[in-house]
Amino acid sequence: MDKKLIDTRECYFYTNPESRFLLVQPVDGGELELMDREVELIGELSGKPFSLACLLIRDWNTELTPWTAPPVFGKVPFGSNASDTLDFIIKHLLPQEDTERLHCLLGGYSLAGLFALWAACQTNKFESVVAASPSVWYPEWLSYASQHKPLATSVYLSLGDKEERTKNKVMSGVGNAIREMHGLLSGGDINTILEWNPGNHFVDSERRMAKGFAWAMNQIK
Repeated sequence: MDKKLIDTRECYFYTNPESRFLLVQPVDGGELELMDREVELIGELSGKPFSLACLLIRDWNTELTPWTAPPVFGKVPFGSNASDTLDFIIKHLLPQEDTERLHCLLGGYSLAGLFALWAACQTNKFESVVAASPSVWYPEWLSYASQHKPLATSVYLSLGDKEERTKNKVMSGVGNAIREMHGLLSGGDINTILEWNPGNHFVDSERRMAKGFAWAMNQIK
């Protein structure tokens, strides 16, 4: 992937000139190391040409969350800079001219998955959203989601089947939260799916993201 510094922010690009799809994904350093494998898996699972733009997130607990919240683990609280991150993505990673040829998809893992769900409620720039193992346990998220509808046409949700088996009281609610999230999205005009993967939160993140992006791409004819 090619690295570019945009307004002091590190961005990474995989470009295919034949692509009809632009995938956008906020990532941390660990995920960045797995991006070559993720790109390979997306190609294998979708069978379609695509381009991928990744934004490196330095402060995970601040740049991806839309409102403040107390620490859930450790001592670091959550911030409220998701709007700044979304503004950057729209201004710098998406095409500035409307084109019917290019389908823009937003996806993320963990807190970036929560960010993707929130972003879909703010803008119609993304045709599909991928939220793999998203942090839907986040304080007040389900209340917000019950009152705000995503503007995307399709939403992919997934979770590891062992993620809710944790001693952390807040995070142990992730299983019920994602079931409720899926219920909020179902029954309307949003095409949605909830897929369960084997393992805990730290297993096969690149494959989980690839499965989500491939599903979302395949919903677009």
